[in-house]
Amino acid sequence: MPFILNKTDSIANQFLAELRDAEIQQDKGRFRRNQQKLGGILAYEISKTFPYTDSEITTPLGIANINLPNVQPVLVTILRAGLPFHQGFMDVFEQSESAFITACRKTNKSGAFTIQVDHISAPNLDGKTLIIIDTMLATGQSIVRVCKELLAQYQIAELHVAAIIASTEGIAHVRANLPKVKVWVCAVDEEMTSKSYIVPGLGDAGDLAFGEKA
Repeated sequence: MPFILNKTDSIANQFLAELRDAEIQQDKGRFRRNQQKLGGILAYEISKTFPYTDSEITTPLGIANINLPNVQPVLVTILRAGLPFHQGFMDVFEQSESAFITACRKTNKSGAFTIQVDHISAPNLDGKTLIIIDTMLATGQSIVRVCKELLAQYQIAELHVAAIIASTEGIAHVRANLPKVKVWVCAVDEEMTSKSYIVPGLGDAGDLAFGEKA
């Protein structure tokens, strides 16, 4: 089952509400910051699943014992909408490496589309734990295409997918095609439009964060 952040009430609901609010989201800076805050919260939740080792830390007055994580995940972002969300993960996993992927829809005359991965800029991902970060998980096709491309190129240890808002259809598509992937989202919406926008969703996350594409 996916982890759904707003199943439990927390301050995260405030950030999510502001992201969805049609008036508040016109402030691009605030829109990006709210994505960043939610990224940090999901990063914290994901960190609970990593292995830890007991370590000794020398303080000015003695020795303190504390469990420290054995894993620094690689943070993988699909450009461009996921960049502010990615920043929130970097704020928490400060020692992590990052990878960036460009992927786009190729639509035919009938309106059907496929996902094309154009470019991957990444460190060596063999043996690494990856978190695939994208603001919206709509049809799930982009996430599945990106994950399969990475799995074909690298021996990845563990895969996580993180999104702010997902559709039920998108989660089902990811789980059907990538059964070992762990899915982390802030909220799940039931519907999508004919153009694959999540309803009620929040609109076009990339345009709201960075301006409308020409």
